[in-house]
Amino acid sequence: MLINQQLEQARCTNPFSILGRYLVDDVVWIRAYLPSAISVKVVSENDELCKGVELARVTKSGLFEGPVDALSEASLYKLKVTEEGREYDFFDPYQFTEQAYHGVHFIDHAAENLYRQGGAQQITLCETYGIQATRFVVYAPNASSVSVIGDFNQWDGRCHPMQKTELGFWIIVLPQVAPGARYKYELKNPQGEVLPHKADPLGFCAEQYPSHASIVFDHSRYQWDDEHWLTQRKQTNPYQSPMSIYEVHLGSWMKPKNSSDKFLSYRDIAHKLVSYVKDMQFTHVELMPVSEYPFDGSWGYQPVGMFAPTSRFGSPDDFKYFVDYCHQNNVGVIIDWVPAHFPEDPHGLARFDGRCVYEYEDARKGWHPDWNSCIYDFGKDTVRQFLVASALMWCEHYHIDGLRVDAVASMLYLDYSREEGEWVPNVDGGNHNYEAISLLQWMNAEVYRQYPGAITIAEESTSFPKVSSPVFSGGLGFGFKWNMGWMNDSLGYIQKEPAHRKYHHGEITFSMVYAYDENFILPISHDEVVHGKGSLLNKMPGDEWQQAANLRAYTGFMFGHPGKKLNFMGNELGQGKEWDHDGELDWGLLAYPKHKGIQSLYRDLNTLYVRYPALYQWDHEAGGFHWVDHDNAEQSILSFARHDRLGKQSLYVIVNFTPLPRTDFKFGVKDAGSYRCILNTDGKDYWGSGFPFKQEALSLNEPMHGQPHAINIDIPPLSAQYWLIERE
Repeated sequence: MLINQQLEQARCTNPFSILGRYLVDDVVWIRAYLPSAISVKVVSENDELCKGVELARVTKSGLFEGPVDALSEASLYKLKVTEEGREYDFFDPYQFTEQAYHGVHFIDHAAENLYRQGGAQQITLCETYGIQATRFVVYAPNASSVSVIGDFNQWDGRCHPMQKTELGFWIIVLPQVAPGARYKYELKNPQGEVLPHKADPLGFCAEQYPSHASIVFDHSRYQWDDEHWLTQRKQTNPYQSPMSIYEVHLGSWMKPKNSSDKFLSYRDIAHKLVSYVKDMQFTHVELMPVSEYPFDGSWGYQPVGMFAPTSRFGSPDDFKYFVDYCHQNNVGVIIDWVPAHFPEDPHGLARFDGRCVYEYEDARKGWHPDWNSCIYDFGKDTVRQFLVASALMWCEHYHIDGLRVDAVASMLYLDYSREEGEWVPNVDGGNHNYEAISLLQWMNAEVYRQYPGAITIAEESTSFPKVSSPVFSGGLGFGFKWNMGWMNDSLGYIQKEPAHRKYHHGEITFSMVYAYDENFILPISHDEVVHGKGSLLNKMPGDEWQQAANLRAYTGFMFGHPGKKLNFMGNELGQGKEWDHDGELDWGLLAYPKHKGIQSLYRDLNTLYVRYPALYQWDHEAGGFHWVDHDNAEQSILSFARHDRLGKQSLYVIVNFTPLPRTDFKFGVKDAGSYRCILNTDGKDYWGSGFPFKQEALSLNEPMHGQPHAINIDIPPLSAQYWLIERE
């Protein structure tokens, strides 16, 4: 195909060889393709060398070329263009071939190089003249041609064809394209057919519907002020520290008041949410996915922009401010991260260059039947690097403290949600996805190696072994795992009528059989309060008072049980209706004593949890817990003890799961001395019954429950009590 035809039809694969500067008999010639130009002159950056040589139009479609005797092979030059109604000049991008290739020299050497070199990067072309430019790098190995299009070229794919490299990346440098410019890629598939315009897979910022355009962004501008937090984070052992997580959907936690805006901004949310979280004594917030996503109703779990915080709530710098403000107020930030699958939206990753670049080709591996989405090809080096780079980018550019990895089970098993004949066994004939396993191990190892103090958390719903064990010991390498077994069993138990609970006592005690197999977090997450499951309050049986009392007792049990804690927003309000992502939390409920009381209990439990090391220091080791009595099914009463690592305090937790108060109730304790009740979920401040009991108890010299002593207490109905003894 002739040069002119390649350019006119935007089918040019090697523009660096046909555009820009080239030599003819030791004379510099310039060739440019400018379809809207009337005339084109070449102007040297140093006007003494070349004051303006006009190029000849050689085709009607806009190909200009000509000799420029005064221009050397090294001199920088501009093209001065006259169009109908305007004149402008710009540095010809096709003279910067070396700078363009620099973007792919080191990409395959380390995962983090992908986001540091690829996508749209801000660079300085010439220190002498301070020429700022944007270097574009996109991976599309099967495309027959690629152009970058945007505001800077009227979205015309003929203007800036990109150069294909041996690694399958396409590259170009565009001088004077600054942060804020919108862009996409125009690709043609291997057959030369035009594909839907694609957003940048490595884009740092994106526009919302309908354009879904990527936006050039400079990560170097934001000035962080969280050095103290990051230093302290490195020195903190997360396993022996309190972690009470408030899970938040930013779009529906709180809505703007008296505003036409659909959402609060990241900056507004920062101030309101941090103030609330600090008052409630949560230690961390966990954000449902903030990676850019097209559909509100996916809650972020169908992301297309793995390197961009969603612009629904503001710019990337606004999100940095959110994290920074949290850190300055000693609140950690965890984000949900979704490497399991992605949607088919035409501007996204699906069949990116006309073929399956990011997803498995075989639908038995590459299509997720539960979520109607594509599954990443975890065996491709480029895809693996893409996903690991995304995880590292959130840690580097946004100082994220933790990544909660969504849908890990769906990654681990080739037959996940598939019937016989709908999946492909691994090389050993089994159902484990070895490629996904090794990817997760790589990701975890890199996060922990490069960002000390950051954590990773697996949402993994099966008994896959060693999820939260180090990679060097054969584990997946996560720091923590959601305890889905505890969640399912305990919610199943508490939803039963109290009279029937004695027949299901094993459901509420079974979690301790495997409590130390993993480093567990106890989650009551968004998944438990949607899709007809009812709110946490409405899961509880009984009349209005019993529902609230059940909720309070259950929450007291949760905070006493080994494992870090996670509660979804609204749990702490005793919200009656299911979560609605289009609305906001029912804040008006706090005008009522019942809901104000439930909120007060969550606040006090968090305060207690952070204050007493016995409740968190040995969360993941058996030495921090012992059963007092786990066999009292007849009365549906549980009693157990939690201990700190230094042996200075023990907390005894007694939970009555029936509406019958128990008086003169004895249980065994280890130490002689005075015990005091430091929390009672039946207190009147929590909208409890205020059942009277003595809040101090002296031990009796009566062996019981395998312990040398006992105490005698009264237990209110549907309640949890915490009894403390402290030692010198």
